[in-house]
Amino acid sequence: MIYAVANQKGGVGKTTTAVNLAACLAEAGARVLLVDVDPQANATSGVQGRGGQGRPRPGEPGPPTTADVLLDDLPLRHAVQPTGIPNLDLVPSTPDLAGAAVELPQRADREHLLARALAPVAAGYGFVFLDCPPSLDLLTVNALVAADRLIVPVQCEYYALEGLSRLMETVATVRERLNPRLRVAGMLMTMHDARTNISGEVIGEVRRHFPDLAFRTVIPRNVRVSESPSHGEPVIRYDPHCAGADAYFEAAKEVARRG
Repeated sequence: MIYAVANQKGGVGKTTTAVNLAACLAEAGARVLLVDVDPQANATSGVQGRGGQGRPRPGEPGPPTTADVLLDDLPLRHAVQPTGIPNLDLVPSTPDLAGAAVELPQRADREHLLARALAPVAAGYGFVFLDCPPSLDLLTVNALVAADRLIVPVQCEYYALEGLSRLMETVATVRERLNPRLRVAGMLMTMHDARTNISGEVIGEVRRHFPDLAFRTVIPRNVRVSESPSHGEPVIRYDPHCAGADAYFEAAKEVARRG
């Protein structure tokens, strides 16, 4: 099953969600592939360890990346690299992927590049997660065309519902024109602060508007979740007993059930 993790609103915990769901399922024994489709490359740094496992030294050529796959037609299997987490592989990204905004619109098959690249590789994994950029550009569209399911992280704050309708319209268009198998796996509420009224109100609104799509699990605002990227580790490796790690394990169980 291929999951795109997407929301055009930034700062909603999208990359944190992609990294930790992938790591939780890998810890549970499934073979998992994480594909970083974001030029910011935060998912890449989030699983490479504090020492930057796999990163080139200054002046040295780096390993193949998503940019090589999408822009230079490199077979995706050549860009797959292991992480420090058993069962979890990574296709890394770099800022070079930002060139896709210029180059992809000129390609006749521009929406299907990632789907075609994944096809020979995906069957070797139980789960594939595509971490998308915070926009509805061609990179995100490529991920939606390649995916079977979409997971939408929703931050528990005032502007959370803004843009969800546009995202759902994009999903409907992709289903109609490009990928009829695409379905929304669910909306995962993130950064929940039980001390504030607005956080609970947002959860209530999401569940009222999308009763069949809202995850039962809610990810709390947790300092360990915030710290773990600076150590290059998912929170379930950085502090496996914290509230954030527990919540992501529960969310991963829901992903498996919903899939």
